[in-house]
Amino acid sequence: MSGLDLPPQAGPVIVHLCKGVLYADQHALLWRDLLNVKAAVRDYVGVIGLEIFIDEAEGYAFLRQHAAEGEEAPLPRLVQRRPLGYAISLMCVLLRKKLAEQDTAGGATRLVLTRSEIVAMSSVFFKETDNEARIVERIDQHISRLEEYGFLRRLKGPEQAFEVRRILKALVDASWLADLDEKLKEYRAHASNLA
Repeated sequence: MSGLDLPPQAGPVIVHLCKGVLYADQHALLWRDLLNVKAAVRDYVGVIGLEIFIDEAEGYAFLRQHAAEGEEAPLPRLVQRRPLGYAISLMCVLLRKKLAEQDTAGGATRLVLTRSEIVAMSSVFFKETDNEARIVERIDQHISRLEEYGFLRRLKGPEQAFEVRRILKALVDASWLADLDEKLKEYRAHASNLA
């Protein structure tokens, strides 16, 4: 499919997706257009080795590298992979667990946590030999990184609060979450080995 065959509303959708995640609650018009032309978008990005992941229930979409099997000359990687490291991975797991707990309890669709709640749930996994101020400073750095990656969104207001973005469900899926308790034990052991 050439660019001339694309419906006119597909262009802005594709450009936004190339820049990052498209959230229904932040870009309602683009989201509506995506749902109307998703087949055309899927075909278009497929030509350059990408695929679109759409979670209509949670309200987000993003592009990822197509998992090519057996290609003689695979296309160069367009979608950047970011190694998360121990601390960011740990915090993603903890935030994903909070999302799962909220989903189980029902009710609110948004998960909002204060900075102090994030610090409290994360700090037990960091070296005990560090002083508390240093641990909090490191966690603040990790929170900033989670914002950059789009897993947290800072909310306006006097209290430092963050919305946990539901895209974490795509990163930490249900099967991985089923092994969560074992993974948390591994993270605790890793933290104690650092001490």
